[in-house]
Amino acid sequence: MRRRRLALGASVVVIAAVAGCTAPRESITLTSPRTTAVNDTGSSPATSSPSVKATAVPRTFSPDAALAWSQLQALPVKGRAPKTDYSRAQFGQAWSDDVNVDDGHNGCDTRNDILRRDLIDIIVKPGTRGCVVLSGTLHDPYTGKTLGFSRGAATSPAVQIDHVVALSDAWQKGAQQLNPQQRVDFANDPRNLQATDGPTNQKKSAGDAATWLPPNRAYRCTYASRQIAVKTAYHLWVTSAERDALARILGSCSASP
Repeated sequence: MRRRRLALGASVVVIAAVAGCTAPRESITLTSPRTTAVNDTGSSPATSSPSVKATAVPRTFSPDAALAWSQLQALPVKGRAPKTDYSRAQFGQAWSDDVNVDDGHNGCDTRNDILRRDLIDIIVKPGTRGCVVLSGTLHDPYTGKTLGFSRGAATSPAVQIDHVVALSDAWQKGAQQLNPQQRVDFANDPRNLQATDGPTNQKKSAGDAATWLPPNRAYRCTYASRQIAVKTAYHLWVTSAERDALARILGSCSASP
């Protein structure tokens, strides 16, 4: 299975602290990011200024949080673009395998790729080359619940695949400038996909970090880091409120004493 590295877009100040999976988990002190205030019309001024709503500066970080913080500093801060012309079709056929991301062109649709990745004790349908998941168990990171999955018209919706960065949110924050293939890749990129509880996914809808967070607080650091990594990789932006929310979450991700 192919694995690609995320585009970091990170400040060099934390490279030495976060490089390598076996690096010691050291505490790191960083400075607060600067954000762009969004005016009452929803547009962003041309020049950067401190956020209207200041966020506390975390004193120490785990290496993972330090990387996410540095990526967050590099993300542009703007108002939402109009939702004009948005539709699910702008991101191609749902669960297409014709993509240039991990697990693309493997003969299996993206939904089943994610079910096989995120579920345990899975049973696959015979004759599908190990592709189609019939049943399994999900330890849902969004809710902390253990859910059973059973394929069927009435039961499959109990476990849904969430776009960590929602498609509509992406459309209003830079995805309109991506080409069609890049948008299909975005919608099927495993980095941006997570199996989760169906009703919880419906409650999230197209929310960003300023309007929705996983109920399971223990997963919020990872969730914020994933959103930041995806927006970095696809050159999207964040709103001022969203950046403040992400900064607050990362502020709780300090290294263990």
